[in-house]
Parts: sequence; C-alpha cells; structure tokens
Amino acid sequence: MPERPVKPRSSGLTMVMDKGLSIREAEDFMSVGSEYTDFVKLGFGTSLITPGFEKKIALYKKAGVIPYFGGTLFEAFIVRDMFIDYIGFLDKYEIDLVEVSDGSYDIEHNRKLEYISRLAERGTVISEVGSKKANVVFSPDEWVDMMKAELNAGSVKVIAEARESGTTGIYNEDGSINKKIIGAIAEHVKLENVIWEAPLKSQQAWFIKNFGANVNLGNIAPNEIIPLESLRLGLRGDTFFQFLPDNLKQ
Repeated sequence: MPERPVKPRSSGLTMVMDKGLSIREAEDFMSVGSEYTDFVKLGFGTSLITPGFEKKIALYKKAGVIPYFGGTLFEAFIVRDMFIDYIGFLDKYEIDLVEVSDGSYDIEHNRKLEYISRLAERGTVISEVGSKKANVVFSPDEWVDMMKAELNAGSVKVIAEARESGTTGIYNEDGSINKKIIGAIAEHVKLENVIWEAPLKSQQAWFIKNFGANVNLGNIAPNEIIPLESLRLGLRGDTFFQFLPDNLKQ
C-alpha cells in the first residue's frame, strides 16, 4: 500500500466540510476520522448560526485537526466593509487559519491579494480560486495566473473551487473532470500547493489515479473520510489495482 505522511503533513491533505454538525456528530466524526483529517471547514457562513460552534472548534483542536471558517463568511464581512470586524471575529475564537475567497462576491483581484497579504501577517492563509457562479468562466491560463499570484501574496495553499456539489469550477456541469483546466494547473503550479475540491467519489478516484495517493483533496463529507482514505490506499474497487506491483495487476 502507498505510504501516507503523518500529521502535520504538507501533502496528502484532506479538508472536510462541516455544514452544521451537532456537537455529538462532531465527536463521532473525530472518533473515527481525526487521524485522516487535516482541516475542517465550517462551511460558508454556518458558524454564525450553528449553536455551540465554539465547542466544536475546541473539540477539533483537541483532536489535532485545524478548524477554519468558510470563505463565504469572509466575503460576507468584506461586502459590508467589515474587514477589521472579521479579524476581531477570528481573534475572538482563536482561529489561525483563514480562507480568502471571492466565489460569491466579486472582489477585484489586486484587492484580494492585499487581503491575503494582510491576513498572512496575522496567521496562515489559504485562498480559493474560481467562482461559485456557473456563468463565470476562467480560462486555464487565468486559473494558473491567479493561483500563482495568490501563492506569491502569502497563501500557503490554493483551493480549486468546485462548490460542495462538485459541478462548477474545475468540473463540468455533470460533475465530470475539466481536464484542460486541471491539466494546466498541474503543469504550472506545484501539486503540493493545490487543494482540489472533490466532493464526489468519482472525482476523488480520478485525482488519486492521476496524481497519486497523497494528492490534496477538499470538500469531503464527514461520513466520507474513511471511504476516501480507503481510496487513497487502494482498499476500494475504484483504486484497487492502482498501487499493486505490476505482476499482481490484471
């Protein structure tokens, strides 16, 4: 079986989407998934309305998983001209990792780069590239240029947008792979610096088959963390023969 780096790791990362788990659900999730989960994103703006979310933050941290707020929450503060308030919100809940995105609210890219640089002085930044809007389409070159610029501005990783549905951004409307975009990114941006949103099993299997067991994947559902790790290790039909020696492959 392929080797998986131990935590804290810089490759083979798994980001799980928490869209409003209860405390008990989060406890159950951590009881089986903490070893395989690097980040938990408190999706979109759910942290503002999920009862007891601060307890979940403490729970995730105790389990050795890094929690952070979804990029849409960042955008909700920015559109209201409340950047300083957003920093205060991060400080209040002792959140070091920040996601900077512009998937819902169109932020001029140079301005986005400024936010990345300012937040990188405070802590760790990951930024999301790509729009949640189906009618906003970027060329492969634009994807590459934006990712490179955001990494240079201070992001430690860039997220390739797909939404939680897996039907936009780096994918086609039916969830299939947009090979031109992904191929351009893979050719010009270090794979270890990219987190590919891949909520669907077919997408996860494709990335593992093409980029290896230690590709960075995000927007994974909590109940899919063990199935995903099985895919990474060739313990599931989709990748069963992927990591076997040639004499055992059929």
